[in-house]
Amino acid sequence: MTGDLPEYFFRVRENGAFVFRVEPENRMRRLEFDQIAAVNIRNGEVKPHGDRQLSQADLDAIRDWMAERREVLAQRDIDDIHRAVDHLSLTAHWAQTRATDDQLDAVTDRLLLAMHDLRTVLIRKRADRLGRDDG
Repeated sequence: MTGDLPEYFFRVRENGAFVFRVEPENRMRRLEFDQIAAVNIRNGEVKPHGDRQLSQADLDAIRDWMAERREVLAQRDIDDIHRAVDHLSLTAHWAQTRATDDQLDAVTDRLLLAMHDLRTVLIRKRADRLGRDDG
């Protein structure tokens, strides 16, 4: 089993991860994790755990993970947006074909405000892009 294990394990948390060095089976035949750092994906901060000094190999592995993690999160963001577009279409179909008056009364104002906000942001961002292209 130990031949297939990575050298590091990253316990993902909302803004980054705790980084552990994977210790192969010891004499008790147990796998152990030794926490070596905490990382913040948003600001790129790497904090060694306790008094630990991180090796260049540790830092390289952490930086590689951070780059891969940022790519995964960016892919998830765009996938979520594509799902939101689909969900808006499904919501329109629901409102037109199945929604009761009470259900529509419960969501119409919130939906209209959210859609207005989104429309405003999208128009402003498009105008900014067009202004840059013209300049």
